[in-house]
Amino acid sequence: MQTQNRLLDDLARVASGALGVASGMRSEIEARLREQFERILGQMDLVTREEFDAVKAMAAKAREEQEDLEARVVALEAQLAAGRPKAPKGAAVAGKKAAGEPKSTP
Repeated sequence: MQTQNRLLDDLARVASGALGVASGMRSEIEARLREQFERILGQMDLVTREEFDAVKAMAAKAREEQEDLEARVVALEAQLAAGRPKAPKGAAVAGKKAAGEPKSTP
């Protein structure tokens, strides 16, 4: 019985040693892959997260300002349409002269 225990103990030591080596190999492979990815990504023309967030914030602000200005234009156009006085008769004649239309006779 004791020989079997020694055999099992030896097998357990070999297995744990193999697991230790496999674990070391795994961490080594991960480190190498990480280095390769960092090198490849470093060669690419990518933006950082901070730059992306800054540009995203600028775009959102520009969009808000554009929407505000659009609303102001619509309000001003409505105000002009509602409050526009009728053009005097002389202004219509002057407009015709400027457009090259013949002068009407009264």
